Amino acid sequence: MHFWRDQRVVVTGGGGFLGSFVVEKLEQRGCGQIVVPRSKDYDLVTMGGVRRLCDDARPDTVIHLAARVGGIGANQANAGKFFYDNLMMGTQLMEVARQRGVKKFVALGTICAYPKHTPVPFREEDLWNGYPEETNAPYGLAKKMLLVQSQAYRAQYGFNSIVLFPVNLYGPRDNFHLDTSHVIPALIRKCAEARERGAASVTLWGDGSPTREFLDVEDAAEDILQAAEHYNSSEPVNLGTGREISIRDLATLIAGEVGFTGEFMWDGRKPNGQPRRCVDVTKAAERFYFRAKHGLREGIHKTVSWFLANRDALREISF
Repeated sequence: MHFWRDQRVVVTGGGGFLGSFVVEKLEQRGCGQIVVPRSKDYDLVTMGGVRRLCDDARPDTVIHLAARVGGIGANQANAGKFFYDNLMMGTQLMEVARQRGVKKFVALGTICAYPKHTPVPFREEDLWNGYPEETNAPYGLAKKMLLVQSQAYRAQYGFNSIVLFPVNLYGPRDNFHLDTSHVIPALIRKCAEARERGAASVTLWGDGSPTREFLDVEDAAEDILQAAEHYNSSEPVNLGTGREISIRDLATLIAGEVGFTGEFMWDGRKPNGQPRRCVDVTKAAERFYFRAKHGLREGIHKTVSWFLANRDALREISF
């Protein structure tokens, strides 16, 4: 609680999915000076927007969560935009934060930065042992440059920045747009709408065999603040649960929560994405004492309940 009391904190992406939970937890910790920049006021893809933000906000700490992100389809359709926007936001923000004497810079990488055939569980030491899965490589590589920059700036300038690599996040307030969302909100919406139509089946991408690891958004927000409080190294750290589930089993779990009793049709013409994803979370537990509190079944139930109660005010992002 004392760590945040007198700090002025900028949370980029603070009005979004993960950011809204981070802001709430900062408020609970007694942080009374939180700045959440809006894109209409500060275009963080431009150096001018970044400079104006840092000059106006004068932050002690920056938590950089803003990103252009989506599922496989969105990554394929926006490969160039995802690469450029994410690279420029992170690179320029860290540089200006260094110039302005920011005391702590917290950046979020992505599980997509790992090589396509990383041995499971993914260990931080494996980040550079191959090229990322092709469908989201531009996004993953742009975010991985935050790690390169963090390490270079610490070595040359002594700049205190950390880079965290979360698995797929999910939970209330997620993006439920069918063209741009990640797998859990997309499955929830597809199953709910199929149930309401009385449809006999739902068609899903790939063959259902890939595995993914998911982290509840509230756990992720807590993890990020724990790291900000206790971790001071530019060595990467995974954020996750250490447990994976196949997309086929995930679809079955979500269908049960939503009440969809039809069948799933798998479209093998569509890409599966990375074959497996599951991370080693030993370092997060050792370095800043974090372990996820929410199991997947509990988290899916919470997310489905929120979705059904907020159908008229869904957060939908298009590119």
